[in-house]
Amino acid sequence: MNLKLLYITNDPEVAVIAEKAGVDRIFVDLETIGKQERQHGRDTVKSQHTAKDASVIKPLLKSAELLVRINPIHDRTNEEIESVIKSGADIIMLPMITKIEEVELFLKLVDDRCGTCMLIETKESVDILEDIIKIAPESEYFVGLNDLHLSYQQYFMFEPLADGTVERICKIFQSHHISLYGFGGIARVGEGELPAEAIIAEHHRLGSGMVILSRTFCDARKFITTKAIRDRMETGVRDIREFEASLASYSESDYQKNTAAVIQGVKKIKEMIKRKKA
Repeated sequence: MNLKLLYITNDPEVAVIAEKAGVDRIFVDLETIGKQERQHGRDTVKSQHTAKDASVIKPLLKSAELLVRINPIHDRTNEEIESVIKSGADIIMLPMITKIEEVELFLKLVDDRCGTCMLIETKESVDILEDIIKIAPESEYFVGLNDLHLSYQQYFMFEPLADGTVERICKIFQSHHISLYGFGGIARVGEGELPAEAIIAEHHRLGSGMVILSRTFCDARKFITTKAIRDRMETGVRDIREFEASLASYSESDYQKNTAAVIQGVKKIKEMIKRKKA
């Protein structure tokens, strides 16, 4: 089964281009609370999206779903959820979970009016994951590697994939028959600090059903023309689908070799980062 591809944008024109290229979900990101502090000095995307952006994009989509990430639970979460639901969101994602009470409140406020996705990106959420699943068995789940590796005080975002943490989490999802879960992001096939192909193969091995297309996959801000954005998006999605098709011939041994290569690749990148910080 092909991965659902998620692309983060609040630009209506780019959203339509992404959908036509084969992206499955447009991701509008409202999260700002605490992100600057957590990711200070890191080359990460800090979005300035709004619920209004979502309401503009939603009517333009023909096949892609609209996913909106809200802020962590705060004193205006109720208002935020109401505005996101009114915007037409198909799925609302809850970030930075640390307590079961946050999930309970989130589910109560959403009240089955749209889909939900629990973002597992703190060590606390990993520790209580089975408790979360007990109260949210129908929810989708996504493992956010960027904040998760920071939560574990690691050097590189793919360390949780290499050290077995993501595999352990995925086995919990499988044991509870979670219908859709995913993790992390990917660059273009043939690109990335850790090759995108190696990460895609790990998704398939671990039963993951979705992944975020990283900023480097198609940074629309860097292209002057719509055609350039369209070409990059179309070729990028096509290359992913072609590589996924090739995985049909992968044996268990092939997957084992790929996992070993991921572990070794992460180790090299981690050591390089440590040397730079020293």
